[in-house]
Amino acid sequence: MKIIAVGRNYSGHIKELQNKKSEEPVIFLKPDTALLKKNAPFYHPSFSQNIHHEVELIIRICKEGKNIQEKFAHKYYDAIGVGIDFTARDLQQKAKEQGLPWELSKAFNGSAPISEFIPLEELDDIRNLNFSLFVNGEKKQVGNSNEMIFQFDETISYISKFITLKKGDIIFTGTPEGVSKINIGDVLEAYLEDKKLLTVEIK
Repeated sequence: MKIIAVGRNYSGHIKELQNKKSEEPVIFLKPDTALLKKNAPFYHPSFSQNIHHEVELIIRICKEGKNIQEKFAHKYYDAIGVGIDFTARDLQQKAKEQGLPWELSKAFNGSAPISEFIPLEELDDIRNLNFSLFVNGEKKQVGNSNEMIFQFDETISYISKFITLKKGDIIFTGTPEGVSKINIGDVLEAYLEDKKLLTVEIK
């Protein structure tokens, strides 16, 4: 399996990082070694002093496809959950300033905690899904799927032009504003609607 992520997919987050809005989805990858499952703790690495949390809706690919037309994209995912895209902002900024790829700032070990997945049939309206992140009990990020610049189906269609999607792949769909630095001892809790799906302790 592979993890494919979308950057700059919420206007508020684009503004807070002073980035430019892209006319096409900004895509990057994380290896399977980035995955954290079953509420496992995240061990803060020594190579970064400024790791940010980025809560996101994640979708699970249920069958193989490439060059998928947008009108058929809904047939290629079957469940939604929440994940956290940990980002080493200091490494990312250094790479961006030098015009270099910033993969290491996104793809390091444990940088993709994910929740369990909720089948689509158990969700009322995937175009109106609320999600949020609390840090030590304080609400830090709030988003809704209707705020995405590139919606699920459009994202799947776009990615599949370049990368064949396979069953079990996971797509991170972007983060809303409110990202901030994590610290050892923090407890992060991610919600889909009013249900807590993910807890990550920073060690």
